Amino acid sequence: MAAKQDDSYAVVWPRGRKFNPRTEPAKRLSTLEGKVVAELWDYAFQGELSYPMIEQELSKRYPGVKFIGPDAFGNTHGGDEHEVIAGLPEKLKELGVDAVISGIGA
Repeated sequence: MAAKQDDSYAVVWPRGRKFNPRTEPAKRLSTLEGKVVAELWDYAFQGELSYPMIEQELSKRYPGVKFIGPDAFGNTHGGDEHEVIAGLPEKLKELGVDAVISGIGA
């Protein structure tokens, strides 16, 4: 940046302006007991091992919790990700989902 005649410099903030307004997160559930939990996955890192363990442990703690596996939703990363993500709100509502676990690969 060139110096002005009085040897001062213009300063530019290194972070850009924020264009998305901040939103409040959804209210947390008080329990998972009797709730429906969706499992989203990008099929990149060991969800086939992780989700069964998560289901087992959560089922011990929360009687009646039900799980809908990632195959019901599709791959959240890759060729169809835009369609999968765009359709999620309707799909979650249609299936009566109360909570979501989103697994993403490392």
